[in-house]
Amino acid sequence: MPLLIDRHFSIYWKAYVLLVTATLLTLIPRFPLVPDGEHLSHVLAKDYLTVHTRTTPTTYYEGSQGPTGFEYELVRRFADHLGVSLNLNADHDADGILPAVSEQGDLGAAALPLIPDTPGVHYTRPIFEMQPLVVYRRGLHGINAPSDLVGLKIGTLSHEGTQAALAELQQHYPTLSWTAEANSDVAELLARIENEQLDAAVIFDHQFRLNRLFFTNVERGFSLGDPLSMVWAVPSGRGLGLLDAANRFLAELDESGELEHLIARYFGHDDYLEYVGTRTFLTHLDERLPRFTDYFKQAARDTGFDWKLLAAVGYQESHWDPGAVSPTGVRGLMMLTHPTASEMGIENRRDPAQSIDGGARYLRSLKDRLPDSISGDDRLYMAMAAYNVGLGHLYDARRIAELRGTDPNRWENVRDALPLLQQREWHSRTRHGYARGGEPVIYVRNIRRYYEMLDYVERSRQQFFQLERRGLAAANAP
Repeated sequence: MPLLIDRHFSIYWKAYVLLVTATLLTLIPRFPLVPDGEHLSHVLAKDYLTVHTRTTPTTYYEGSQGPTGFEYELVRRFADHLGVSLNLNADHDADGILPAVSEQGDLGAAALPLIPDTPGVHYTRPIFEMQPLVVYRRGLHGINAPSDLVGLKIGTLSHEGTQAALAELQQHYPTLSWTAEANSDVAELLARIENEQLDAAVIFDHQFRLNRLFFTNVERGFSLGDPLSMVWAVPSGRGLGLLDAANRFLAELDESGELEHLIARYFGHDDYLEYVGTRTFLTHLDERLPRFTDYFKQAARDTGFDWKLLAAVGYQESHWDPGAVSPTGVRGLMMLTHPTASEMGIENRRDPAQSIDGGARYLRSLKDRLPDSISGDDRLYMAMAAYNVGLGHLYDARRIAELRGTDPNRWENVRDALPLLQQREWHSRTRHGYARGGEPVIYVRNIRRYYEMLDYVERSRQQFFQLERRGLAAANAP
């Protein structure tokens, strides 16, 4: 009898456990139980990585040499790291990135801020910090502290994470208010400040550095709140293999110093070009450049450079003045020396077509004569520096970079070494001796900024014409 009771009890107990287990399972979110590496295996099997992003100057856009942008550079390297192709989907606004990732994508990379417990996605380790910044219209004085924002017309972007800094500030200043734009971007926000539709805005510091030259009536204010972390997103519920691979990739990039190099390359511009310089440049762009654009484009076809880069060199040299003459006898739009003009077969340095042709071919020859160990943008920047200071002094700076224990094939190391040519301690150890090495550093820096402005204006015009054509097509549609 006791045996029978124990047997019945065992049967009833097992039934009870099964019932409770089934009930609890209904309360647990039904994510598929998959191996950690399934998502990564799927990416490797299909041989491409689908990345959802958006078109902005800080993430991805089509540049003159093809796709470019900070996050494009990162995801392209990640795809190469995995040994797969990159399938980029940039047809999103900011609010559409995370839904696309959670439903159908492999990875989201669009200046995403780290927001804990976001449903449907996992975030990678931080890539870099994004500091919220207050900017305001020039002429509004005394915008130096959070209390100064009360009563102003303030704008921000709803998807950037900058609202969090304003919401925290509102706890101390209940009357503080702002407008959050859902379908806008930083350039539009800054344009609204210029047009006096807004008094101020909260954006990220790196966004302002990239855009400030184009909005000369917008002033830097002060940092607001704590920085946010830029991250990538991967879908949750599909294993952690791809997330782990992305984290390992980012960690290796960080430890090697390459991540810092990329951040400096895209966002590390100094505030060396003042607003008055920008205004003068934009005036000359409208009044002078059109006379020479065809010459720059022909020289670009002959030498393989971007015509806007050659135009940027010409502006740095002479402000697009074909009659310019220096005290040392350098003259013409591209400011060629007499020996250089003779070497390039140029008879009349004041003829703009000849000057541009000669300057472009000289820059090409400098670039071609550099060692094969120098590649990419480093090669271009060193060629531009040599245009200014001479190839011999550039090689001396590379030697100094090597003596300092840095890679002489990287522009950032040569850039740091060039000013040392002004110090006896260093130029006494070189072949060509003293040089005003600070000048080529500023020279290259200015050309890069002029090129950025030219590229921005060109892309803006192309977008305008595309919108105009679409509008005409829509108006003529039956």
